[in-house]
Amino acid sequence: MSFDEWVDARVPALLRFAFLVTGSQHDAEDAVQAALTQACEKWSKVSRADDPDAYVRRMVVNAHVSRWRRAGRRELSVAEVHDTALTDVAEGVSTSDAVWRVCSALPRQQRAAVVLRFYEDLDYDEIAAVLGVSQVTVRGYVHRALAALRALLTDPNDPNDPSEEHDDGRR
Repeated sequence: MSFDEWVDARVPALLRFAFLVTGSQHDAEDAVQAALTQACEKWSKVSRADDPDAYVRRMVVNAHVSRWRRAGRRELSVAEVHDTALTDVAEGVSTSDAVWRVCSALPRQQRAAVVLRFYEDLDYDEIAAVLGVSQVTVRGYVHRALAALRALLTDPNDPNDPSEEHDDGRR
């Protein structure tokens, strides 16, 4: 498959992935553009990889991390995400305002780990390779992120909440 054919087929998914990692449409487009520029230059190597999609996703993450390291900038949360071109349910859920507000509260690495685990459906070894950390670190990121998300989403007045400890020791 040629680079142009591959890009035509994969850009929408790469942009969705990058948006979830970066939290910004603008930063997502920048990260994808940087990754695709590198991928084009190295297409013979990328196309021979076991999983070219994973290879380029890693490039997207690296491009984003490099950008915020270089700039030394802080991430800004957005109040609303506007994108009327979404057609399937998964895309709608991934960009919904409520989901984004909760996920934007997570640190970058935790958010990236959650996106890779639950949106991209990667296993811990694959996530470790994408983020350039150990599998144990990835498990820690996901565990802490899920605990934080549970705390943010739990209604303290709900007596039926299974995440609350009961007096008799039941969970």
